[in-house]
Amino acid sequence: MTEPTVRGGRVTRRRLPDRGAARTPLNQRSPFVIGFFGAVGALLAFWLGGLLLSIGSTIILVVVAMFLAVGLNPLVEFFERRGLGRNWSVLAVILIVLAAIALFLVALVPVIADQVSAIVSNAPDWFSQLQHNRTIQRLDRQYNVIAKVQGFVTGAKFGQSVAGGVVGVGVAVLSAVANTFIVVVLTLYFLATLPKVKRSMYRLAPASKRHRVTDLGDRILSNVGSYVSGAFIVAMCAGIASLVFLFAVGLQQYAVALAAVVTILDVIPMIGATLGAVVVTAIGLATDPKIGLACLIFYVLYQQFENYVIYPRVMARSVDIPGSIIVIAALIGASLLGVVGALLAIPTAAAILLLVREVFIPRQAAR
Repeated sequence: MTEPTVRGGRVTRRRLPDRGAARTPLNQRSPFVIGFFGAVGALLAFWLGGLLLSIGSTIILVVVAMFLAVGLNPLVEFFERRGLGRNWSVLAVILIVLAAIALFLVALVPVIADQVSAIVSNAPDWFSQLQHNRTIQRLDRQYNVIAKVQGFVTGAKFGQSVAGGVVGVGVAVLSAVANTFIVVVLTLYFLATLPKVKRSMYRLAPASKRHRVTDLGDRILSNVGSYVSGAFIVAMCAGIASLVFLFAVGLQQYAVALAAVVTILDVIPMIGATLGAVVVTAIGLATDPKIGLACLIFYVLYQQFENYVIYPRVMARSVDIPGSIIVIAALIGASLLGVVGALLAIPTAAAILLLVREVFIPRQAAR
């Protein structure tokens, strides 16, 4: 844009600055710009990380519910293959699960309660037997262990700590009941809507790769369901073997309760079977040293049989994963999320290994 001016009888035009023209852009490589946007990004990441940590417990409940839903999905698909619709199949699975829980409560809980009360009532006698043990007596003479324990139990601080512990246990029980209810509701919801959830997730993939993503996703979910079924079978084998052994060795008074404990703990990879063996062996030693020794020998032999015969045969049909990776995955999962992490670690490792075999290795071989 120009403006005419007259100088010495001559008309000249002076160019005016264009106010609408774009300003000189900010230098994107300026240290100030880089530092500013880097600081903003770091603050945003820190804020999002804090939000994720604050809802971490809720995320774990959702993941556990999805894991259980995927584990029950093969049973739903079994009824679907028999001609039932999805909703009726889910209802049938729910009824089966509720019937199993009711059967457990009606048939086993009274027996377990009686046996647990018997264990508690016999605990003072076991403590008295320990007092007459030569090793315990020698330690007591050297370190005055029994008197210290009795003084601590009869002291005022012990009563306060017990009261606080009771309150803490009550709060923990209420929290566990609430979390269990949330997991059950979410599991039923995910189980009923699992096909829709899968289709919605698969639509996020590009159309050109959607078929491949769907195939891999279905295989991963199938592995998870098979793993849950396999873990249940392995745990039931441990419980039944423990029940037969305890009746044979002379602990029939506590057989059902201890077998139930072994079954529940055996679901936990790596450490569950050992924890169950420790509990049973401790009660066996308290009852009779010979029975305790028999329990120790039995569980050492049975764990070898389970680790090298039962577990590989059952899991070979569910998850194709080497034993070393199972151990590493279980250790990492347990260190990160405890029992939940140990349960989720093996199917997660199987999914990662499947992606490596089907995606990463072929892509590297094609280069």
